Order: sequence, then C-alpha cells, then structure tokens
Amino acid sequence: MKHEIVEKNVGLLAVLILVVISLGGLAEIVPLFFQKETTQPVEGLEPLPALALEGRDIYIREGCNNCHSQMIRPFRAETERYGHYSVAGEFVYDHPFLWGSKRTGPDLARVGGRYSDEWHRAHLYNPRDVVPESIMPAYPWLFDDTLTGAHTADKMRALRELGVPYRDEQIAGARAAVQGKKEITALVAYLQQLGTVIEDRR
Repeated sequence: MKHEIVEKNVGLLAVLILVVISLGGLAEIVPLFFQKETTQPVEGLEPLPALALEGRDIYIREGCNNCHSQMIRPFRAETERYGHYSVAGEFVYDHPFLWGSKRTGPDLARVGGRYSDEWHRAHLYNPRDVVPESIMPAYPWLFDDTLTGAHTADKMRALRELGVPYRDEQIAGARAAVQGKKEITALVAYLQQLGTVIEDRR
C-alpha cells in the first residue's frame, strides 16, 4: 500500500506535511495581494505627520504594543466596547503594523479623540491618577526628554520607499515640525489619530 510507505518513512512524511502546509498557506495568503480592500488605503487615510510618526516610534520603544493591541475583531463583544472593527486598508502605511493579540490593557485601535490631550498626559505621567485599578507603568521621563528631529526626514524617506506617499514638502519640514517638542507631545499626537479615519458606527 502506498500510504504505508509514507507512514513508515518519517522523513518523507515530514516533507509531505510541509508541502501540504505550504500550499495551504499560499492558497490563503496569495489572493489577499490582489484584493483591493487589503492593499488600498481606506478613503481619507493620510501618512502620519512628522510629530505623530515620532510618537509612533516612542510607542514602540516603550513597549506599549506589548500590552495594547490595535486590531478590533468583527465580534459584537469587541465592537460594542471598542468601536468599528478594524479593516486592512487602515494599516497599509504602517511599517511595522501593530495589530498585536495581547491585551493586558485595552485595545487602542479607536482611542483617537476619545479622551483629551490632558487626560492622556495625566494617564501617561501616572496611570493611577485617572484609572485607579490600572497596572500600567508610569512614563514620567516622556515629559522631560526633548526631540531633535534629526532623523525624522530620513524615516519619512525610508517609508516613502516602502510606498507611503510622503510629499517632498512634508519631508523638508519634518525637522522643524518635531524639533524642541517633548516626547509626551509626540506620543499623544500619535494616540489621538488612532482609528479616526473610520467612522465609529456603534
């Protein structure tokens, strides 16, 4: 029997398993590259301004994405709590994307505009001042550290190579838009734009 040959040969069985998994993966993934809704930005999506771009890097540097996801699944329990489910077109300019799956803290995909700048600043300085049960660490150094903007334009140029449509004037004005600003200002600017391109239909 042919199946006995496969079952008794561990090496052959492993190779065939890998072939099947690879073909199945390709069948799932490849079509996504040809679907407009997964490759084209949603209407109104713009590249991050210089200050928010620096804020995103601070968000990653401080490990915020280790505890907060940025992807709302299309389930009632999630949309009722967080807002409209996430769509691929919102993230086409994200490099790397920050969807995540761990939620030690709440999902932040639709946090933009939900709270004032002052609330975010107080929350980041000492989370328990605004959410007494919070286990999030405080980030007081963000209020002291100042951005120079020395590499902001370089980041924009690199992102443009990846398809993010930064204009020449945005790149030219990047340093001036960032220089002298506190890190907390950049991080809040990033948080305040999260999810605002999709209408909240709750």
